[in-house]
Amino acid sequence: MDLSGFIEWITAVNGAVNGFVWGLPAMVSIIGVGLWLSISTGFVQFRKFGYAISHTVGKIFDRGHAAEGALTPFQAVCTALAGTVGTGNIAGVAGAIAIGGPGAVFWMWMSALLGMCTKFAEVTLAVHFRERNANGDLVGGPMYYIKNGLGRQWRWLAVLFSLFGVLAVFGTGNATQTNTIVSAVNTALMNFGLFTDGNTDVSNLVMGAVITVLIAMVLLGGVKRIGRVTEKLVPFMVILYIVLAIGVLAINWRTVPDVFGSIIYGAFNPAAVTGGVVGSWFLSMQKGVARGIFSNEAGLGTGSIAHACADVKQPVQQGLFGIFEVFTDTIIVCTLTALVILCSGTSVNYGVAAGAELTISGFTTVYGGWVSVLMALAMCCFAFSTIIGWGLYGARCTEFLFSARAIKPFMVLYALVAIPGATMDLGLLWSIAETFNGLMAIPNLIAILLLSGTVVRLVKEYFAAGK
Repeated sequence: MDLSGFIEWITAVNGAVNGFVWGLPAMVSIIGVGLWLSISTGFVQFRKFGYAISHTVGKIFDRGHAAEGALTPFQAVCTALAGTVGTGNIAGVAGAIAIGGPGAVFWMWMSALLGMCTKFAEVTLAVHFRERNANGDLVGGPMYYIKNGLGRQWRWLAVLFSLFGVLAVFGTGNATQTNTIVSAVNTALMNFGLFTDGNTDVSNLVMGAVITVLIAMVLLGGVKRIGRVTEKLVPFMVILYIVLAIGVLAINWRTVPDVFGSIIYGAFNPAAVTGGVVGSWFLSMQKGVARGIFSNEAGLGTGSIAHACADVKQPVQQGLFGIFEVFTDTIIVCTLTALVILCSGTSVNYGVAAGAELTISGFTTVYGGWVSVLMALAMCCFAFSTIIGWGLYGARCTEFLFSARAIKPFMVLYALVAIPGATMDLGLLWSIAETFNGLMAIPNLIAILLLSGTVVRLVKEYFAAGK
């Protein structure tokens, strides 16, 4: 078998696995576990939503100081948001609308409402079953609540999660995100005629090298430096993006009611909204749910790795940030992205795959070409924050598989991946990374389902104490 034949074989195998991982069985499992957790906890994400928001948003300005080897609760949620609020909120929503129609947004909301409880359970378990490593840092996440919550006979499940995690981070967490940064910068420079598409090779290499150095500087500084970077970068990028999006809606405020109507009506009758191109409500639901899960990571367990570092004594207290995280990621940021696309008047070619370019088109249609500079800045912040967040996830998975001594070699290798990420075509790598990303959900969903009784007990104890 020659190289091209081998690549075709890899593509075919990955396509089959990816179709299963992000297909109907996986979505049913993720939604089913989310529904079970919601029922078991008395729908804590709704029942205690006001409490959750007041005890998360209300603490944003209360930065405080964390103990050695830990993050403040705010730094922990910023690090987790760094991994979730990323290019998926921009490209993923655009893709869902293009293939599933406006109704896909409705199903994205539905998955998020259950996902808030799933993420709440993941974070609560991560804090409850965490431990300190050889360096004195707080470590936790799915691999630790599997090991410490389910016992030694389930360790193989923890190993599977960590293995899939390490394989996913190089593509999902770094290479594709670096490629997004480079593409965004190049697009902005081309819009101002500074250079053409044919002479970007050198600039791409230079940007890849610069990104490599920045990644290494942040990650090799340890969990404390990661927290300091994300607590500054994440609020800035989210606020910048929200302000730009609200501006689009303010200018096109007359279309907003009709757009919401098309989202709700299109969820059940997409053909009437897309001109018959998207004729199946199931396709609309599938795309909306899949993109929602991929964006907020509820069910994947990755965000809980960052939350486990929080200097907090009550697991449920940090779990409330999981509710806030999914709400911010999907209900706010993803919804704003959808409204920008649908309210701006930009053309949506239904039935044809689309990505970040559709979202950017929505902004430039309203503001003009100059906004591509701000969009490039926002995209760079989104992508770089994702690189940092997933760098922490990969380091924790590597440490679990090997030891704390493997962390720095992993971080160096992880940083170097930015160079090929900036200079190569990453189509197949993105698809493979997405597959491993989804495979992490399988051991995590099994674990939180088996540990749901622990979550219920912790919730009852926390609120019974008058919290």
